[in-house]
Amino acid sequence: MKTEEDYIIDVTGLCKNFAGKPAVIDVALQVKRGEIFGFLGPNGSGKTTTIRMLCGLLVPDAGKGHCLGYDILKESYQIKNNVGYMTQRFSLYEDLTIFENLNFIARIYGINNRQQKVAASIAELGLTDRQHQLAGTLSGGWKQRLALAAALLHDPKLLLLDEPTAGVDPKARRDFWDQIHQLSTRGITTLVSTHYMDEAERCHRLGFIAYGHLLTQGTMQSIIQHTRLITWTATGQNLSQLSDQLSHLPGVEQVTAFGNTLHISGSDSAQLNQSLQPFLKDKNYQWQQIQPGLEDVFISLSSSAKEARYGD
Repeated sequence: MKTEEDYIIDVTGLCKNFAGKPAVIDVALQVKRGEIFGFLGPNGSGKTTTIRMLCGLLVPDAGKGHCLGYDILKESYQIKNNVGYMTQRFSLYEDLTIFENLNFIARIYGINNRQQKVAASIAELGLTDRQHQLAGTLSGGWKQRLALAAALLHDPKLLLLDEPTAGVDPKARRDFWDQIHQLSTRGITTLVSTHYMDEAERCHRLGFIAYGHLLTQGTMQSIIQHTRLITWTATGQNLSQLSDQLSHLPGVEQVTAFGNTLHISGSDSAQLNQSLQPFLKDKNYQWQQIQPGLEDVFISLSSSAKEARYGD
């Protein structure tokens, strides 16, 4: 095994095609030891393909780098043995109990003191009272706990979690993220893909991928600042009518409804403000300039990526 440096994941130029169509294009990614890295992007953007290349389940068509100090091209077997991977869909045996599933996983990894290790894992994730329940009868939140327990059973240093909270209720999501942060304090690195902006805000750093390209990565604040997006909010009556009036004006790059509020954003401050001036005087609406949020930024990035690929 190669000596691990500051980056648990350090890859460049990752590419993957399926049937001649590019799924991941020249992705460079660095994830630091012990951090929680959020991987965001629309469906079909390349998140899952990238994660599978990192954990050794897919061989890149091009690119190089290391994961946990192992070469992603030559040492995929070692990577698989040292990574905990949670797939998008529940992938354990639904006709086995919680205990039986974890005992089976422990046997696959050849874990010493298997019974004690399984019992400790069950207790740590609060599964003791349900350990003899069939996995297929569990709710989404409890299946999530079981999948996380299975991913952690062999004491991995890196967790790769592919949309682990999809279809899970808010309390289960919150409990799950509390657990991820506890693991981070123990030095376990996590790369997690998600669609939820509130989850993204709980990550130490973020990366956004669209149409196979990694568009940006960094802290939440650095990404917001880097996009130089200007955002106004408008509240009042007939917001749908206002949205139609604004959406095609010069400098207005996006108009998005957030409940009873519109977010109007653009990257050219002077042009945006000029277009909004007549509307700012309309007493039917209340206007405020705010710092853009992650959702504003990622909608903007998605739109820009789509235009770059397909044209206006």
